[in-house]
Formats: sequence, structure tokens, C-alpha cells
Amino acid sequence: MTITQPDATRAGQDLPRLKLWLADRIEASLANKVKLERSPNVVQLVRDRFKLACQHARLTLPPDEEESFFNEVLDEIVGYGPIESLLNDETITEVMVNGPYLIYVERSGKLTEMPVKFVDNDHVQKIINKIVEPLGRHVDAQSPMVDARLPDGSRVNAVVPPCAIDGPTVTIRKFSKDRFTIQDLVRFGSLTQDMADYLEACVVSKLNVIVSGGTGSGKTTLLNVLSGFIPDHERIVTIEDAAELKLNQRHVVRLETKQPSHEGDSHVTIRQLVINSLRMRPERIVVGECRGGEALDMLQAMNTGHDGSLTTIHANTPRDTLSRLETLVLMAGMDLPVQVVRKQIASAVNLIVQQARLRDGSRKITHITEVAGMEGETIVMQDIFKFEDMGEQNGKVAGEYAPGGLRPYYSDRLKTHGFNLPPKMFMKTSGPAEGGPRRR
Repeated sequence: MTITQPDATRAGQDLPRLKLWLADRIEASLANKVKLERSPNVVQLVRDRFKLACQHARLTLPPDEEESFFNEVLDEIVGYGPIESLLNDETITEVMVNGPYLIYVERSGKLTEMPVKFVDNDHVQKIINKIVEPLGRHVDAQSPMVDARLPDGSRVNAVVPPCAIDGPTVTIRKFSKDRFTIQDLVRFGSLTQDMADYLEACVVSKLNVIVSGGTGSGKTTLLNVLSGFIPDHERIVTIEDAAELKLNQRHVVRLETKQPSHEGDSHVTIRQLVINSLRMRPERIVVGECRGGEALDMLQAMNTGHDGSLTTIHANTPRDTLSRLETLVLMAGMDLPVQVVRKQIASAVNLIVQQARLRDGSRKITHITEVAGMEGETIVMQDIFKFEDMGEQNGKVAGEYAPGGLRPYYSDRLKTHGFNLPPKMFMKTSGPAEGGPRRR
């Protein structure tokens, strides 16, 4: 987007457009000379060019306003414009741009309108392009929707006209700069130590795990935490629409889908990547989210020697997860009887971890449920742990985590891998067990 120079006599009344004109002029002067990043050298270089450009525009501002104005210009050049400060605010978990003049953020599960604004639709489009172009993606009237990510892994979705009626829309799900661990989730109250110990045992013991939940419930965060339990010596292949997972293990291969960058260009889907990953000698396959026919290939991988695979699915309860999985498998275009699909699911899926965002904005694991085979045409499930909602106290959801009272179906498998979990951990009358996973 090229900004024409505002009339100097109106500069004081048109500072937002003047800011864009200055940023455009400075950025053009730096093209191909330096990498535009927030380093001391680049900031100083931009400051020097900023002073020259202000002289050219005959713009004079008080010192305190000039510094603030410079920082806004700097955000346009090396950041993401008006939303840069929101992205740097660690208390904000989501940024929502509803056209150029309406921006909301999420803090502690609550939505708040912010006073910052873009200049116009073109300004929003410029920031969208700045996000998606380094990833080889594009968005325009012919291709008005795109999924992308920021360098820190934060998830970005953008929709532009004609699909976005009131102007370009951007939704950014921020990722914490500090990678959460299972102990962080225990401290937040998302689960208990017993539940954490059990999940660690299940992942290390190569149970196939599905993390299910609604939008914004924390599925990807939990998937990232569970992936951290995979032993370092195992080869892991991660597959995502936009790479968000951050695994600390060394032997990790990260794959990401590819959208067509122009007409006739190739399109690489999640399903194609799942199929290809089977040729890469994976010991673990981690799929960011199953939302289509790739569910069938994921099930086949789980059933053909790739134990310990993990993925997420949108569903509201563990039982709904299985129903949705059936639907996704049928979307693969294979004319399979429902009974055959259910047998595949019952054989492949071992554990469902249900994540939810409660009405007070908190995120909790509400169910840890085992899939224990089939009886007739019904898949048998049993809750190992469950969150019992007891209403609200002081605006917060009150409740407690309760064991299901049943011995885990996969206890023998856990013992084979060295986890000797005490029976009282799963008894309804027992208190929280102490310590970490009990391993021989």
C-alpha cells in the first residue's frame, strides 16, 4: 500500500495518515538494505530516517509526542502497526480486529474493546499481508480467507472482503512466550497432580490420545504439554495447518500445510502430509487438529504400528468426540460401513482428554476417559477422572476433580512401561496422591 503525502498544512489534523506515509517512505528507503527487525541498529537507523522524513514533511511535534509518534511509526515498519502493543501485552490472550475501527482483546477469558484503530481497510490489509507473505501465503478478493502464524507460533486467521462485509477481519490466538509445563496447568487448577501423573504414564506408554474441546478451550496448549512427555530418543513428526507446536525434543520433524499462492499453484493438505509422514519412519505422529478426511489416515496410522500418536478434535464431550470422529472418517470419501468405522476407532483410540473453557473463562480438563473396546455396536468408555461442577463462588466456578472409581483398562500396559500407579489414585474416597509418576 502506497500512501500519498498528506497536506503539510493539515498534518496536525491527519497524524494517522501521516504516520503511514512516513512509515511507507522510510521502509522504501531501507528496502533490501537491512532486515526489518526490532534490533538496536535498525531502531537507530529508522530514527535517523524518521527525523529526515519529518523535516521533509515540515512536521514539528512536542518532544513527548514526537517519541510516542516515532514508536507508532516504528511499529508500522518492524511490527504489526496498531496491534503491536497488544501482541506484546502478556496479559492478553487473543486479539480480534473487526474491521479497521473496532478491536477487541481477551484478558482472563473476558472480552474488552480497545481504543486503538487502523486508518482504513487498506491499512488492515497491509498488516495481514505482512503476516502471511513470509509464509508463502496470500489473501485477496479471489482467496479471501487464510490461516497463518506469527514467528512466535501465535495462530492467525484473516478474512477479507467480499467475505468480510465490514472490512478485513483478523483473529490472533496468542501463544505464551514461556512454554507451559504440566506443573503450570496443575498450578492453574486445570487438573490435579494425580491426573498429571496418569497422563504422563499414558503418553510414555504409547497410548493413542485425542484431546477434544471447543474453540478456545486450550486444546493446542494441552497437546503441546502432552507432547513434552514423549521420550527424547523417539522420532516425532508434527503436522499442522499453521505450525504452533513447540516441542523441546531434538528429533522432531515439523510439517505444515501449503495453500496455493496463485492460481494453478499446488495445495498440500493435512491429509497428504499424514499419508506422507508414514514414509518418514515416525515413532510418534502429532497432528495439530483432525478436521476432515485425514482422520481416517490418522486412525490407520494408529492401528498399524504408530502407537502413541496424538491429535485434537472439536467436540463437547468424550462421547461426542467418537461421533465426530466417525463423521470425519466418512468425509474421507471411502464407502465404509459405520460398524467398520467404529471398530477402527475402538481399536485405535485409547484415551480422550476433554478440555473446556468454563463460564468464568477458566480452562480445565473436565474428563479423562478411556476407550475400552466394543460391546455389540457400542464403543465402551469409562471415566478415569472427571470434574464435578458445583456452581459458582465469588464469580468463579467451584468444583472438584473426582476419580471414576474404576481400575484403568490399560493398567497392565502402563506397568509394562514401568508405571506402577497405586489403586487408591483411582478410588473415589481417596485424597490426592503425593509425588510424581510411580515408576519401578
